[in-house]
Amino acid sequence: MSERTDKRITRTKWLLRDALTVLMEEKGFEGITVRDLTEKAAINRGTFYLHYRDKFDLLEQSEDEILLAVEEITSEINPNDALAYTSQSEPFPIILRLFEFFQENASFMKVLLGPKGDASFQVKLKEMIKKRFIQNIVHMHLKEDMAVPLDFFLSYVSSAHLGIVQHWLENGMEQSPREMTLIAARLTLLGPGHVAGLN
Repeated sequence: MSERTDKRITRTKWLLRDALTVLMEEKGFEGITVRDLTEKAAINRGTFYLHYRDKFDLLEQSEDEILLAVEEITSEINPNDALAYTSQSEPFPIILRLFEFFQENASFMKVLLGPKGDASFQVKLKEMIKKRFIQNIVHMHLKEDMAVPLDFFLSYVSSAHLGIVQHWLENGMEQSPREMTLIAARLTLLGPGHVAGLN
């Protein structure tokens, strides 16, 4: 396959994902038809069916691309490196890259994580947070006699991280990815009580 063909395929997929994003925001996924998608993307139905079986396949593949990218970024986390940043005011580079990725894909991420999005995607992303950059660290460094059971701790932190990302996207990303990385680190490492001045 030529580079030119690759670029054309990539462009077509981006057009369809952008169309999906806009239409989900407008009327929710259930209200979208393939005709809506092709008209919005300004492509013909035949081109659509070269790449996707139906709108569900488009959504699933688009979500999988996001999840794969998140997995690739977070797979590089070294727990020891992560802990080296706990006492510094500099953002952990890999988490910074993650927020930069969310920013680059903000329109689609905002819809997916919003009220008209896909609840199953939120569950998958939360599970990935647990797996990739929480469990690696906690299993190596947390005390055995934790104040709360480990599964509750993991559930709390993964939900909190997802909530931070959702809030940031919903409110126009006023903070930079660097600022968001530091906010997430302070909340995770110091706890909400400490950052709110309650203890």
